[in-house]
Amino acid sequence: MARDAHATRQRLLDAATAEFAEHGIAGARVDRVAAAAGCNKALIYSYFGNKDQLFEAVFARDIAQFYELVPFDAGDLPGYAGRLFDHYETHPVTLRLSTWYRMERADVALPAVSAVNGVRLDRLRQAQADGSVPGHFDPVQLLVLLQAVPAAWATTNPELAGSSSREFRRRTVVDAVRKLLA
Repeated sequence: MARDAHATRQRLLDAATAEFAEHGIAGARVDRVAAAAGCNKALIYSYFGNKDQLFEAVFARDIAQFYELVPFDAGDLPGYAGRLFDHYETHPVTLRLSTWYRMERADVALPAVSAVNGVRLDRLRQAQADGSVPGHFDPVQLLVLLQAVPAAWATTNPELAGSSSREFRRRTVVDAVRKLLA
């Protein structure tokens, strides 16, 4: 029976996503990825090169999916923050992968991350130039804050995050971004 390379690659990416989200880059094991995908470990090296390149492929795929599911709208930054909060609530793997990337690969600029941030920064610059977004923060500062506020609930102590409803936490995020822009 012929092997379906695309399906195998997707199974490996799915298994690697779960592995990296759970264990980080350093703690991930390619033998566990291969076993979870029902593949030979050698296929990981054949398709991706090494564990770091496998993480880059996983993270790039997650970023592409994230960008499609949570489009950036410089004309509605509070709405974007709310959608970002929703995404973190329903797709915690995204935030986990991003956290591992920042902790373990801070010295490596991944092209997928740079490309997405470049688009967002360009849109913020344009919105500031046309006056629809205030300029009291430069675009980098503003983007950092726009990403941090929606992630705050997911990264705080569970005793604090669990003390209020999801709707309340989302409303807090949206209101905080509105006030940030005032």
